[in-house]
Amino acid sequence: QVQLVESGGGLVQAGGSLRLSCAFSGRTLTNYPMGWFRQAPGKEREFVAGVSTCGAMTYYADSVKGRFTISRGNAKNTVYLQMNSLKPEDTAVYYCALTRRGSISYLQRGEYDYWGQGTQVTVSS
Repeated sequence: QVQLVESGGGLVQAGGSLRLSCAFSGRTLTNYPMGWFRQAPGKEREFVAGVSTCGAMTYYADSVKGRFTISRGNAKNTVYLQMNSLKPEDTAVYYCALTRRGSISYLQRGEYDYWGQGTQVTVSS
């Protein structure tokens, strides 16, 4: 069906930047609402950012607001998460998620139908 693949994770020093990419393929022929979540060891998966179908509306967790930016690429099948001013508490596995519905509650994990395998982001102090 639908496959999502995250990339761009790695090790970075505090204050540095990374850009995560999520490419999706399958029966999806255009853009859909998408989101980024993250999960640190011993913690539950939490919402990070979301973007609407057309890219006009974006949503962010308070913890990353002003530092992270979610956007859609020129290709229909790609979404990015630009992460600036990274902090050690940003260390987590980051997951990309997608739904085939036109409108969702972006902050809710249950709203998403498809998930990637995740990419590790480690921020050193």
